[in-house]
Amino acid sequence: MINPYQIIEKYYAPFPELHQLLIKHSEQVKHKAIEITMKHPELCADKNFIAEAAMLHDIGIFLCDAPQIFCYGTHHYIEHGYLGADILRKEGFEQHAKVCERHTGIGFTMEKIIEKKLPLPHRDMRPVSIEEEIICYADKFFSKSRPDVMNDLDRIRQSIKKHDESNLQYFEAWHARFS
Repeated sequence: MINPYQIIEKYYAPFPELHQLLIKHSEQVKHKAIEITMKHPELCADKNFIAEAAMLHDIGIFLCDAPQIFCYGTHHYIEHGYLGADILRKEGFEQHAKVCERHTGIGFTMEKIIEKKLPLPHRDMRPVSIEEEIICYADKFFSKSRPDVMNDLDRIRQSIKKHDESNLQYFEAWHARFS
């Protein structure tokens, strides 16, 4: 087991407002994801791993330019997943890194990355494991720009449609499975 709070502290100590926001958001996602695992034992999801990985899924946001959420880095926000994965790989946590890399949006296929000319590495970045899917799904209910509001299904669906309507089918399948 790892202590995700220690890892967050290592990278976020210089950014107190962002540190607080990241902890709040990550705990919201963690609680939602754990709730899903408790409600659906038939999924055989690793609850301990989900708790750790949910806390670390956004570890890369400090490297991005999103001043509205206290991020003053140089990268596009869409890059935070693979940037966080790079951090966690350096820390020796490959499975946690995969969650970071694959949670953004509903995940990205290599074809979509190339087609949309996204500033992302050309590789598949869609959730694969049940734990990755649960965390990605749970993340859609919480926004760092509105930390005190849980997103409802209409808002989530609108957001997914705005970015790539073809991904709505994945969210709907997760919703049917996890709700």
